Amino acid sequence: MKKAILLAGVLFVVGTTMVSCKKDYTCKCSKTYTSGSLTITKDYSTYIYKDTRNRAETRCNDNTNTGSDLGGNYSINCAIQ
Repeated sequence: MKKAILLAGVLFVVGTTMVSCKKDYTCKCSKTYTSGSLTITKDYSTYIYKDTRNRAETRCNDNTNTGSDLGGNYSINCAIQ
């Protein structure tokens, strides 16, 4: 009986340490326009990822982008807050 309780305890500890901790992580992005010497930065978007920290950071970084539109050249930078 003692061995069964000990084994159950060990399995519980091993099982709980192997489970990833998923939480809500907020990814905030800003968009920076550059035109000559003028630079304008504004809030662009916010995403919430329910995931592990590493996966949320990867997903957040996937939103980083550069390009151009009617406002000029821009870069979008995102980071977990």
